[in-house]
Amino acid sequence: MDLIAGATGFIGRHLAKLLLDSGQNCRLLTRHHQDIDNFYVADLADPLRLLGACSDIDRVFHCAGHAHAFSSLSDEDTKQHWLVNFEGTRNLAEAAGQAGVRRFVFLSSVKAMAEPVDTCADEDFPGQPITAYGQSKQAAEEAVLEAGARYGMHVVNLRLAMVYGSGGRGNLERMGRLVQKGWFPPLAETSNHRSLVHVDDVVAALCLVAEDDRASGRTYNVVGPQAPSGRELYDAMRKVLGLPPCRWTVPESALRLAAHCGNGLEKLFKRRFPLDSEALDRLLGSAWYSSARIERELGWRAKVTLEDGLREMFGR
Repeated sequence: MDLIAGATGFIGRHLAKLLLDSGQNCRLLTRHHQDIDNFYVADLADPLRLLGACSDIDRVFHCAGHAHAFSSLSDEDTKQHWLVNFEGTRNLAEAAGQAGVRRFVFLSSVKAMAEPVDTCADEDFPGQPITAYGQSKQAAEEAVLEAGARYGMHVVNLRLAMVYGSGGRGNLERMGRLVQKGWFPPLAETSNHRSLVHVDDVVAALCLVAEDDRASGRTYNVVGPQAPSGRELYDAMRKVLGLPPCRWTVPESALRLAAHCGNGLEKLFKRRFPLDSEALDRLLGSAWYSSARIERELGWRAKVTLEDGLREMFGR
């Protein structure tokens, strides 16, 4: 039987559907009572409940987490990253080991690495993550590997690039809604690279590394086949939506001035605004990662192209 932690989240839902449709028995771990079959209520902060959740389980897919990757604006937000992403993962990996679980797959993030700027970074890229989110994910990866070594458990860390698809609630989906309404500015072309990956490719990677013995104890980047610039992504969205090509751009200098104003408003009101310097960097800067290791070692390759992925995301 499989246990899916975070089964009601974006990736967890897609994984559960695939496994259940294929006839696999699944236990769905949630924090609250759900109107679904085979759910099990447990908080990642409750080791005793987690031990019960892992009873009679062969494989654990840990898809739960506190997924706010921007810099923290409050001590409470930073605390949540460490409580959920690190301590919660450590608790679940420990419970799985104690319960005799054979295989454990953890969904980490490329943010567990240093920011690569204009380099296409592999898993050995030097440096440390700069956000509380990335730091907590890196610590969680280490806890998973340590539990695997101590209990003789097959464990794998998957570092995901930005995940998108129908039903997602991430940055790409928000951008898509604004483009669709005509509210998103036509970006300047900065020749940056933004790695992303469709949820179907993530689920395929999850299933592969859970069963392939060569993956045990390994950490892999999972990214899609293309790393478009912000402008290329904007143009691809307009094409998929059937909108005419946009022949003009908002100058980069104007966007940076607006982002600077957003920074000031954040300091004044102590909350995140839609456009600040960090958000703008996600549009005009690079976050470029290589999946060569998992391709070379396991033969996994992302199959969903950017255009096909956007069509699925928009329901086209």
